[in-house]
Amino acid sequence: MADQHPVSPEGSASPVAFALRWEEPPEGPVLVLLDQTRLPAEEVDLVCADVPALVEAIRSLAVRGAPLLGIAGAYGIALAASRGFDVAEAAESLAHARPTAVNLGYGVRRAAAAYREAVRGGADDERAAAAALAEARALHREDAEASERMAEHGQALLYELLPAGGLRILTHCNSGSLVSGGEGTALGVVKAVHRSGQLRRLWVDETRPLLQGARLTAYEAARAGMAYTLLSDNAAGSLFSAGEVDAVVIGADRIAADGSVANKVGSYPLAVLARYHHVPFVVVAPTTTIDLETPDGAAIEVEQRPGYEVTDITIPHVPGAGSGAGTGVPVAPLGTQAHNPAFDVTPPELMTAIVTEDGIVSPVTGDGIAELCARSRSGNGMMSI
Repeated sequence: MADQHPVSPEGSASPVAFALRWEEPPEGPVLVLLDQTRLPAEEVDLVCADVPALVEAIRSLAVRGAPLLGIAGAYGIALAASRGFDVAEAAESLAHARPTAVNLGYGVRRAAAAYREAVRGGADDERAAAAALAEARALHREDAEASERMAEHGQALLYELLPAGGLRILTHCNSGSLVSGGEGTALGVVKAVHRSGQLRRLWVDETRPLLQGARLTAYEAARAGMAYTLLSDNAAGSLFSAGEVDAVVIGADRIAADGSVANKVGSYPLAVLARYHHVPFVVVAPTTTIDLETPDGAAIEVEQRPGYEVTDITIPHVPGAGSGAGTGVPVAPLGTQAHNPAFDVTPPELMTAIVTEDGIVSPVTGDGIAELCARSRSGNGMMSI
């Protein structure tokens, strides 16, 4: 049996392939991923039969995006339990596969807790593994539902901020169906605007050095039938200067207690541009991306990626999962050192709002984040603009 949650909008010209699914062939359960390093040239499944394979898929960015990493981490625990591997060891390995995205650890802890609770209750290995799988499936469903609510809240916010309609939205990296159990975070909001007929243009940052915008967001936008235009990251300023951007809408990999947001590197410069040009800057993320244990932006651990991602241009459809040294075309002299942080941190004062499934925080403050989380835990989330 396979878990297949819809990941493309109804009426799309060409549906986006499933980003992740659980399957149970005769030889044992597996987690099947859409290898995102091969997009857009090829839609290729990557089959993970054990946790080391999943960890490598996470590190190589074959599977990526904060919400989807949480889902993958939960299924990874179920995979380890179902195949008789050490669950505690699997949890440790998975939780540290990428340090910045808080959802990964959340998904791992949640499925591992379900497994341990089942064991403490006297469950045998099979039933304990089933408990972990049930928790992973529940997280998968919840994320799809959260996507729908974020799209509703985000769309309403944009229409309130920009009532004239005909929106020209700039986004960075990829935040759609490929990072979620549903339609996504920031790109999910854009899809809702598009379906309502109010999207005039989606500006897609290419997102150097790994081109998630060019390869993945453009892939999703094309299949949704959006009017979109790709631009190099350093061309964004000219768009703002020409008055061609009505709003910036991005996702997040971790939100600190003070409202600071870690997102794909290049997000912070967009926030500065947006502030200077009086353009709304909106972050869209589920509440699982909020980490109250991280007090502020300075405390967010920013992943440092290999230098060859900057010094080489990687060909996305090379054989095998992910990319590695030697698979790209060098564009810098041999031995060049590269600074390659995967993320940067945007301070709360540069944001217009943070949109979650349980409401909106605007202005973005630590008190607002705490209030939202309290309402979320009580089940009484509501918009707080």
